[in-house]
Amino acid sequence: MVIAHHIAQLNIARARAPLDDPLLADFMAQLDSVNALAEASPGFVWRLKSDSGNATDIRAYDDPLMIVNMSVWESIDALFDFAYRTSHTKVMNRRKEWFESLPGPHMVLWWIAAGTVPTVAEAKRRLDHLAAYGATATAFTFKVRFPPPENFVGAAPRGRPIEGRPHGVAPTE
Repeated sequence: MVIAHHIAQLNIARARAPLDDPLLADFMAQLDSVNALAEASPGFVWRLKSDSGNATDIRAYDDPLMIVNMSVWESIDALFDFAYRTSHTKVMNRRKEWFESLPGPHMVLWWIAAGTVPTVAEAKRRLDHLAAYGATATAFTFKVRFPPPENFVGAAPRGRPIEGRPHGVAPTE
């Protein structure tokens, strides 16, 4: 039995100031529209969000200035198209205005079984793996990509089941 795959991504950033500071006002003002663009993009499956509708108040790190963005897509190409071929690029191009440079990688990709979503803890482990070992099939980047595993048979897929049927994606049986 072969299980279809999706690509998971984690992106972290350390804000130059608290999110309610005027320095971050432009970033925060665009957040809802960028998230809506992602959700409407071809290949989008899921994104991490709290009751606020975004993930800026999810504390994945002890540092209150660290924010996370995590999502799942049907393919690397779908994620790449959203990230680099939509108006999202204009926001990304201003990243240095709002966020500090980090000493290690700030983004990681990895394959998951379709119908599951990764946990924040797993995503952080993948980013740590990328920092320690470079790009591998376990954790990689857009620049150094790995194909999906042939299947997940015999190994428990990472992540947790998707609840409900977001965007028409049925959980795997």
